[in-house]
Parts: sequence; structure tokens; C-alpha cells
Amino acid sequence: MSEKGAQRRRILLGAGVGALGAVLALALQLAGILESFEAKTWDWRAKLLAGPGEATSQVATILIDQASLDWLDAENSIPWPWPREIYGIITDFCARGGAKAVVLDMIYSEPSPSPGDDELFRDAMLRYGKVVGTMLLTTKKGAAEAWDPLIPDPVIAIAGLDAWKERDKPNSLTFPAAEFPTPVVGSGMAYLANANVPPDPVDWVYRRGSLFGAFDGRVVPSQALAAYLAGNPGSHNLSIEPGILSVDGICVPIDAEGRAILRYRGPTMTHEAKSVASVIQAQIRIENGERDEAKDLDPAFFKDKYVFLGVTATGLFDLKPTPMAGAYPGVEVNATMLDNLLSGDFMRPLPSWASLLLVLLVSIAAGVAVSTASGAGRSALAYAIVLPLAPLLGIAAYAAGYWLQVVALELGSVFSLAGASIISYATEGKQKRYLKGAFKQYLSPAFIEELIAHPERLKLGGERRELSIFFSDMQGFTSVSEALSPEELTALLNDYLSAMTDIIQDEGGTIDKYEGDAIIAFWNAPLDLPDHAVHAVRAALRCQEELARLRPAFRSRVGRDLYMRVGINSGPAVVGNLGSRSRFDYTMLGDAVNLASRLEGINKQYGSYTMISQATLKLIGEAFPVRELSRVAVVGRKEPVTVYEPMAREEYEARKPVLESFAAALALYYEGRFEEAAMKFDALADRDPPSKAYAAKCRELIASPPREGWDGVWVMSQK
Repeated sequence: MSEKGAQRRRILLGAGVGALGAVLALALQLAGILESFEAKTWDWRAKLLAGPGEATSQVATILIDQASLDWLDAENSIPWPWPREIYGIITDFCARGGAKAVVLDMIYSEPSPSPGDDELFRDAMLRYGKVVGTMLLTTKKGAAEAWDPLIPDPVIAIAGLDAWKERDKPNSLTFPAAEFPTPVVGSGMAYLANANVPPDPVDWVYRRGSLFGAFDGRVVPSQALAAYLAGNPGSHNLSIEPGILSVDGICVPIDAEGRAILRYRGPTMTHEAKSVASVIQAQIRIENGERDEAKDLDPAFFKDKYVFLGVTATGLFDLKPTPMAGAYPGVEVNATMLDNLLSGDFMRPLPSWASLLLVLLVSIAAGVAVSTASGAGRSALAYAIVLPLAPLLGIAAYAAGYWLQVVALELGSVFSLAGASIISYATEGKQKRYLKGAFKQYLSPAFIEELIAHPERLKLGGERRELSIFFSDMQGFTSVSEALSPEELTALLNDYLSAMTDIIQDEGGTIDKYEGDAIIAFWNAPLDLPDHAVHAVRAALRCQEELARLRPAFRSRVGRDLYMRVGINSGPAVVGNLGSRSRFDYTMLGDAVNLASRLEGINKQYGSYTMISQATLKLIGEAFPVRELSRVAVVGRKEPVTVYEPMAREEYEARKPVLESFAAALALYYEGRFEEAAMKFDALADRDPPSKAYAAKCRELIASPPREGWDGVWVMSQK
């Protein structure tokens, strides 16, 4: 299969796994299994991103806290429950300050035991005219089943309500019963508001709220909506349609039950709060003409603000679990709802189609990312990118005002990542393990990883390629081995072969085999290596340098210096796995291989240690300095070959005078001027082993001149 075909197959496989992961996650979501987990992630987002809205400063609270309870009891001998006159004082103070409206978050369902107390409270509310009282819509038996005729009838109309109720059939808005305040108290209120704000049924946390309910054919506003209506007297335009409740042009996104998702502003008392004690103290001093501006609360603090009076004292049991805290004052839940209404920024649920599409896209992307990733590093990178994606998208969606279903999205990603990993391990992983097992003895780990990443570059079996072929052998190894015990010989070979192999593999070479002390290697297979000849020659020179460094240590072990001969040739060869499925060698065959082997042995004739062919020289260009050693005719080959000795540039420069003299003598040798050549070679013989070999050869040719047609070729009579 081509690289493009293999990549296309991996993409399709990853997409299929991703789609399946998305289906599984969405099925769990539709079954309701993920609701509680999703709710917890929502609470985390709500707490993380809580912040003031445009209208947060327009909402304030007066709190019946424990300090206020203690002060009234200790200083004024007024225990709880307080007389209604206290609430009248609070109402008068807010009216004096110019508050937009006051919401009393408590039900005065029983007449006050003090004569005239309810009337005083009613009169205070009527003077102000913008007080919202509280009633409770309920399903509890024993409560009133019809509107109390002594309580003013609310006049609130919502256009489209009947059609919407017929379509969505909400279960949580219409109540069969209600609890009312006493008629005297109720008659002083501008609006009666429903205090029943049910929590989420999944875990009883208050994340949503309804802006209205229905009882006995009447619309009963929530405290938030009633506060808005009371604070803005006059006619109002309210309408409802699927998904939207409109309040004077403010669009509130609602679900099928008419509930809106609250956007909490922060921890308790995020809305400016004052205690009841501070309000009463300030009002009393004002009435007595004793106001202390430095100490007392200024009524103007509440100017143009919607004020909620509620309970925060723990013993009065009006603390509710919210995303902000496990015990959050109920009055602040209602204040938050009004804040959202005034700011026009209730949270919106992401449309079902958009949520489904996002889960599908992210899951497919996760599956494709893993199935197309090559290597553990890239797979880990895919995990690192995909796993945080769902929570990050959830945070971004919250900032944009949407509730994104994070758990389903994350679960789809996890299913897709895991599924793609398992399938990749079972399919391509099998191929990777096969390749590692097949080539770990030949290639460096880096080359194996590259081969795993691009297996299409490998043709198992045999293929014809241009290779650079390396043969090495240790000089005089037979006599060395005879002087050592088997254990010493094994240790020596392991140290020597390990050092040489590390260099060869570091240069991108493939180990063909070891034959005793001999190393056979090649470059440009199984992976392409354009400058393979350069790597092969560099490896040979590095091996010679490393052996020179190790030579003193080896001498102490074997009692003599160790040298190795290297022959390198470049040319076409057949390379591949040869053998059976259970036992095979990745090896090479061909005339170019045979010549490299011959060059290694020919070093003996010249006293050299590294020899390359003209074919290799052509490929390396000027990467390394060389000297021409000879024109040789090897056993089994008709055409002569020009061979060269490569060396490091530093060595070449240090030996340049000798090498130039050798080149001049070699030119005389090629011309058949053996006596002149012998004289020059003799002059170099004690410093240059090849010169010594040529001096002896010249004397042979002087004693036994060659036939006509001398071409300077040194004929080798043995391998």
C-alpha cells in the first residue's frame, strides 16, 4: 500500500472510531447517566468565571444576620420573631433613600400578636408603594386551592402563554395550592411574588430559576420579575415563545419548563449588603434628629437600587446549596436572578444540534489524531492536546454565555482516544512490533522509529538499491584468539564490536552481520539516506579513531596492539529479508558487495587500514581528502578498480609532504619507470607502509619486467 493509501486508511479508521466514541458518549448523556457529573463541572465553571454584570451594582441586600438578631434581643429586648413594625422601619428607610423597589423574602402568613402591628406595617408599605411581598406556590395539602379574595388580584399578562403551555406542557410552573400572607399585610404590597424556586432535581443545587409561576389561572411573578415590575411602574410588554421569555424587550432564554440558567456573580454578599441592625439604628437616629454622618448608614446608599430583605442567620434555615457554596443565602439566589434580568445575561443552553455536532467533530478529531500519530511521542502529544479540549471549550462557552455539555464531550474524546489507541496497537502496533523485532539487531533506535513512522518505505523481501557497503576485519585476530581463554575472548569481542557498532549505527548504518571479529554493514537501506557514502566513510574513520583510543586498554588485555582493516564500495545490490518467517537475515547480495569484501583484504598488500573504491569516491566528492593507492585487479573481477585511502583532514594536512611524494612516485610507477619510482618509494618506506609495499613491487617488476601494454594495474592473486 502506498504512503497516501496507508494514511487515508488510518484517517478513515480514526474517523470511524471517533464517530463510535461520540455515539457512546451521547447515548450516556441522553440516558441521563452524565447529569450529576455535568452539574459538578458546571459548578466549577460558574465559580471560576463568576464576575459582576452590568446591573450588579443596582441590586443590594439587607440581611437579617446573627448580629442583628443578637442586637435587637440584647439592646431592645426584641426576640425573634420580630414584630411587623420592624419591617415597616426598614421599608421607610429604603423609601427615604430612594430605592427602586424592596423585596421582602418572607411570608407573613400569621397575624401579628401585637394589636395594630400589621396595620402599621401595611401603612408603611402603602406609603412607599414599591414593596414586593412573598407567597408560596406549592403542592402541599392544606394550603389554599384558590386565590384569596382579600388579597389584591395580580394583573400580569404574558402574551403567547397559553400556546406555549399547550406546546411544551411544563410541569413545574402550574401549582394546585398556595400560601398567602395575611390579608392586612398582603393588601399593602404592590406585588406578591412566588418564593418557590425549585433546585435541580439531579442534586438539589440551585442553578436555575423560573421568572413566573401559575396558580388559579393567574400569573405569579418570581421575586426577581416582581421587583423589576414594582421598580418600573407602568405598562409592561411580556411575551413567551419556545425558548424565550421577553420582558420589555429583554430576552430571557428558558427551557421547556420555563426555567432560566442563573449566572452567579460570586460568593455570598457579592451584591452590596447591609445588616438590619445598621438600617434600624440609622432610621431611629434620623427620626430623633441624632444622625451621625460618620457612623450611621446613609439612606442614599439604596438610591435607585433594588433591595432584597432576607435571612442569613444560620438558625433561620434559609441557606441553599448553589454552585458558589454549599450554604448560600436564599435571598441572594433571588437577587442573582434579578441581576441577570437587568443585565440581560442569563446563561443559554447550547442547542442540541450544536452540542451533538461538537461532540462528533471533537471525537472524530481525537480518533484521527491518534490513528495517524506515529510513535509514542506523537500519540502522547495527541492526548495532551485533546484531553484538555473539552474543559477549555466549556470555559470559552461559559464566557460567551453558553452551557456546553463538557462531560459528554470529554467522554467522547476519551472513548475515541482509547479506542484508536487499542486498534492502532492491535493493527499497526503489530506491524511496529514486527519491524522492531526484525530490525533491532541491524539499525539504531532512531532509524527503527523512523521506519515505524514510515513503514511504506520498506519493501520486505528483496529490492535493488544503491548501497555503500562496509567490510571490516581485525588484523591478526587468529593469533589473538589463540592466546585468550574463551571468556576473555568473548569479553574482548563484545567490547570491540559494541564500540564499532555504536558508531556505525550513529552514522545511520545497518548491521548486516558479525563473523567473528568481522563487521559487515551497509548504508541506504532499509531507509533512504541520500549521502550514504559520506556516512559510510565517516563511520570508517570514526571507527579507526575509536580503536586508536581503545588500543592501550586492549594492549593491556591481549599483550599487543589491535588494528582493523576496512573496505568500502558503493554500487547496486539486492537487499532484503532472506530466509524463513521465523528465521531470516536482512542482508545483501551482488557484485558491489563482493568488491567491498575484496577491498578490505587488499589492505594487507599495501599496509593500509581503510580503502574505498572509485565509485565511493565519486559519491563523497570532496567531503574527505584521499590519496590514490592503486589500480587493482581483484580475484573474480575482469575490470580493474582504482582504490583510495580516505583520511581525516587534520591527518591529511599533517602528512601532506609524504602524500605528495607518494603521488609523484605512483605516477612514475604507472608510467613503467620502476627504478625511478623505487627510489622515491624507498625514501618514504620508513614513514609510509604503502610506499614500502610499492618499493618491493617495483623491485619485482625490475627483476621481471611486465609485458608490453603496461597499464599500472596491480593484479591480486588471492582474495
